[in-house]
Order: sequence, then C-alpha cells, then structure tokens
Amino acid sequence: MNSSQLLGITTFTYLFSTLLYVAMFVFKVKRMGKFATGFTAIALLIQTLGLGLRWYESYQMGIGHAPLTNMYESVVFFAWTIIAIYLAIEWKFRIRIIGAFAVPFAFLAMAYASLSTDMTKNISPLVPALQSNWLIAHVITCFIGYAAFTVAAGLGVMYLVKETSSSKRTSDDKTLLGSLPTLPQIEDITHKTMIFGFIWLTAGIITGAVWANSAWGTYWSWDPKETWSLITWFIYAITLHARYTRGWGGKRVAWLAIIGFFSVIFTYYGVNFILSGLHSYGSN
Repeated sequence: MNSSQLLGITTFTYLFSTLLYVAMFVFKVKRMGKFATGFTAIALLIQTLGLGLRWYESYQMGIGHAPLTNMYESVVFFAWTIIAIYLAIEWKFRIRIIGAFAVPFAFLAMAYASLSTDMTKNISPLVPALQSNWLIAHVITCFIGYAAFTVAAGLGVMYLVKETSSSKRTSDDKTLLGSLPTLPQIEDITHKTMIFGFIWLTAGIITGAVWANSAWGTYWSWDPKETWSLITWFIYAITLHARYTRGWGGKRVAWLAIIGFFSVIFTYYGVNFILSGLHSYGSN
C-alpha cells in the first residue's frame, strides 16, 4: 500500500466522521459521539501514516524532503492540522458537538486534494527557494495557525446558529440547538482558539521573514503572500485587541472569526493562483 492509497482512505474516513458528528447533532444521540471521535482519531492516524510514507517514498526516489512542498501536500497537511487541533479541543473541553462544525473542513480539504486537477500529486524535487532548513519550521507554524483559525471559524458559525435560536426565545431543551454548548462557552473556546492561532501565525511570519532573508537577501519584500499574511495577522490582532480593550465579544467576535477565515483561505490558496509573486511555486 502506498501513501496515495492511505490518504484516499483518510478522505472517506473523514467523510464518515463528518456524517457521524452531524447525525449526533441532528438526532441528538450523544453516544454516537464516541464513534465519531473514534473514527476521527483513526483517520488522523491513517493520515499520519500516509504523510510519513510519502516522506519515505521521497527518499526512495532520491529526493528526500518533507511532504510539505507543493499545494497538494500542503492541503493534506492543512487537513491533518485541523483534525489534530480539533481533537485537542475536544479532549480539553469535553464537547464533541464541535466536531459537526470543524471536521467537515478537514474532509473538504482532503476531498479537494483528491479530486482537484489544479495541482500535481507527484513527488518532485525541491525548487532552489525551498531548499532550506527553515522549510519545515515555517510551514508547520503557519499551518497550525491556519488550522486554528479554521476551527475558530467553525465555532463562530456555531455561535451565530445558537445565538439565532436564543434570540427567538425558544426553549433550548426542546430544540435541535439545545445540544450545543452555551453562548459563553462557545465564545470562550473561540477566543482561546484564536489566541492559539494568532501566536502560531506570528511565529510563521517571523520564520518566513528569516527564511526570506537567507533565500532572497531581504526580510520583507511586500510579495502578495507576505502582504496578505500581514492583512490576516492584523484582522486577528484587531479582534483580540478590541476584545481586551473594548470588551468585544458575542456576534462581533463570531463574525470576525469567519471573516478572518476567508482572509486565511485567500492568503493560503487564492494568492498562489490569482496573484503572481515569489511564492507562486506553491501552486505547482
């Protein structure tokens, strides 16, 4: 069995996990959550094996680099980090229903990686700009931040859905949304997840600047990817600052989590295909 087969199995396992989480939410069957978590953990393990095997295959080909160097590999790793962060949140807060709003992102990422014709799935030699010891540090820090913001966006959607129900003054115990955590709980988890993502994105920008200096002789060149990374950073910086200084919370933070996610997606994906620059190799 090769890495592509393992990653293909991962895609279907994430789909099954998504269906279990959604079914738990819709039918309010709490014991189904154990199966959903179990399948999600198994999928993460299979994906980890797939990434490890792809790394080993690159050495067999005489190339030998981490599976983080093209768009296909980055999308797969993006899905991996989403699930890893989600499972950590579930373990810490003991709230499985978040999976109905977070795991679908990982499935969609894996489905896109499997079905898209816009990216190559081949293991290729590194272009000169990527031949650096900073590669793994920069990619991992950025994608942990991206994944945390993705989960925060899912939590933002959850908050808005719950808030809509509460504003209608319906009895939570008698509605579908009664299985969701309370609004203060969702807001607290969203805030903590955004802080976590902000710290890692900051680390990603710093490692990227150091890498840029060694590769191109300058820490910052206002490349489109760099510019949009800074825009995304400011969106979350303003959100967190406003929460601390002006007490922003509730719907404002939920909407900003969602807006920030779209900025993340454009920074990560849109820039590579729409805007040309020093990071254009990422679309190969």
